[in-house]
Amino acid sequence: MGAAKHDVFQALADPTRREVVRLLAQHELPISDIAARFPISRTAIVKHLHILSEAQLVNGRKVGREKRYRLQPEPLLELQQWLAYFDQFWSNKLSMLKHLVEREEE
Repeated sequence: MGAAKHDVFQALADPTRREVVRLLAQHELPISDIAARFPISRTAIVKHLHILSEAQLVNGRKVGREKRYRLQPEPLLELQQWLAYFDQFWSNKLSMLKHLVEREEE
């Protein structure tokens, strides 16, 4: 299998695609149900789903005459690992704030 045309970061850069991912985290949905929740065309939703599919964040399958999509959460691990690196900066800032607050209370 070749490299994805869109990576997780590119795919999730768009707020509509983030919301689609959030919807699909709840349960598998057909394109029509997904499109009904957005003020954009079905064609635009299909394009968003295509980008999410290329990033391997969603998986589509045919069920009768409709195509249903579901979340593939594994690629989100890459995002989580990247963000985890920055936890140290939050931890340091919170520790410094705690120290300052406790010092002022003395």
